[in-house]
Amino acid sequence: MKLAGRINSEGFSTDPSEALEQMMSAYGNIVLRTAYFYMKDRHMAEDISQEVFIRAYRNWSSFRGDSSVKTWLTRITVNLCRDKAGLKMFTEQPTDPGLMERNQTVSVEEEVLKRMSNSLIFKHVLKLTQQSQEVLYLYYYLDMSTREIAEATAVPEGTIRGRLHRARAQLEDYLRKEGLGS
Repeated sequence: MKLAGRINSEGFSTDPSEALEQMMSAYGNIVLRTAYFYMKDRHMAEDISQEVFIRAYRNWSSFRGDSSVKTWLTRITVNLCRDKAGLKMFTEQPTDPGLMERNQTVSVEEEVLKRMSNSLIFKHVLKLTQQSQEVLYLYYYLDMSTREIAEATAVPEGTIRGRLHRARAQLEDYLRKEGLGS
């Protein structure tokens, strides 16, 4: 029998309702951005985010803790996005859904310079395979380890390391050709 208010090893409540609030607070933005990364449509990303947390709520009692909550939620998100998109990754630079939510005051000049730099690198990321785009996103953007990426994508860790190595090499080659690499 579960007792409301008990805490698991990561500090999340064992009560599904409390855990849901904690997960949404801690990882809601990551889930939304990851869904947006795959879908490139804000409304679809929001729908997927809701579905991720509904599934997490329904399955919280069966979460064994074999991975971190972040990795578990990322895996649910990736699987839902793959199901909905048929592994179709974005082919143009999406806008950052987080920018719409932030109340940051950034000068127009700073924003333009940031977007130019990001779009130049991003242009080359888009030349990479879908698998390379995925591993770069999860590794650099979500700051996941290769082990966590393997768990989230159900791909062996050695394969993830290989994809990451190839993606970095290809990206470095593209940037070097643009005069940006070392």
